[in-house]
Amino acid sequence: MTNQNSELKLLLRLGQFFLPFIIGFGVFTILWLIIPEEVWRDLWPLIPAYFFPPLGKESIIPTGVLYLKLEPMLVALSIAFVDVIVALFLVWNYDLAKKIPIIGNFMIKVEEKGKNVEEKYSWVKPLRFIGIILFVMVPFQGSGGLVGSIVGRLIGMKPWNTFIAISIGATIGCILIAMFAQAFLIFAEINTTLTIILIIAIALVVLVYFIIKRRKNKLN
Repeated sequence: MTNQNSELKLLLRLGQFFLPFIIGFGVFTILWLIIPEEVWRDLWPLIPAYFFPPLGKESIIPTGVLYLKLEPMLVALSIAFVDVIVALFLVWNYDLAKKIPIIGNFMIKVEEKGKNVEEKYSWVKPLRFIGIILFVMVPFQGSGGLVGSIVGRLIGMKPWNTFIAISIGATIGCILIAMFAQAFLIFAEINTTLTIILIIAIALVVLVYFIIKRRKNKLN
């Protein structure tokens, strides 16, 4: 009986480890089969690119909509699904993943980053579930499913509550970014000159923000 229980526990752990990967690859395989080849050729590079900082949904989704001219909802839901799968993996394998070579080291580094994020965005803790939704929804750098899962854990939320909050926040946030990008594209077609002026203004604001942020970091 003991051996059977051990085997069942091992099978359960293996299932929990591999199931998120199976679901992820399964969904994207179905997507590959049902959408036009030229669309998939443009879409799939965006998915692995999402894992490499400083790229995030705030840059990946507009690239897909504005530059590659992909369907906004397709790009939004594809990127949101990545966050959902990452959150699902961490619901089942958070502690186990930290013990695996290479993956574990990466998890520890991200956890340290998560602690910094939790300190930086202290407003998340009192709001808890809503706070995690907003944290993942608003395109801060490093606010995806991975760091969101760690922040949820750090503030004491139950894993499945964190997973649901991340899924909601990722979906809403990605859709909003895609809709904004689509609206920007339509506006650009109507008034190109004003759009260029707007882009320059936004670029200047971002530049000033990073200059001020760098100076503050040097002073601290």
